[in-house]
Amino acid sequence: MSRLKLLIAYDGSPNARAAVATAAELFPGAEATLLYARQYMEGFAAHLEGHPALEKLGELDAATLDASELIAVQGAELARSLGLDADPRVSSTMATASEVIVEAAEELESDLIVLGSRGRRGLAATLLGSTSAEVLHHATRPTLVIPSDEIALARRRVRASAESESREDTTPAAAG
Repeated sequence: MSRLKLLIAYDGSPNARAAVATAAELFPGAEATLLYARQYMEGFAAHLEGHPALEKLGELDAATLDASELIAVQGAELARSLGLDADPRVSSTMATASEVIVEAAEELESDLIVLGSRGRRGLAATLLGSTSAEVLHHATRPTLVIPSDEIALARRRVRASAESESREDTTPAAAG
């Protein structure tokens, strides 16, 4: 029987680290690819042809690639320290992070996509959406979205407060 193959979206954030920890806890010993999705800066360079800033943009793109590779390696090291058989992977493309994640899951024939939630709220969530929501919408593979401990705790507090207020609203007023 083959081991479970995980694709874990990893950007070094607390949410991504929580996703790695949860995946390791739920699926000990699984194979995992820690994917860092980065966008090329060269796409932004199309309007800069002949401009002196183009050279600086190339240098910046190389530096961000180095940083991306380091983040992916750190994610794989974290996953290995938690018991997963993990390898880093960086995808450099003009596609969105969600597109990269969905495509990589197909290419790698992953059994499960794992990613952290961002916890955007209000207008930001409406306007920007979230990578996790986009992956859930477009993925053809099972997907697990993990909130960070901080986000989960905040959500529990909000839920408890709302439940408390709801109980107060249904308690009959004391007769005076």
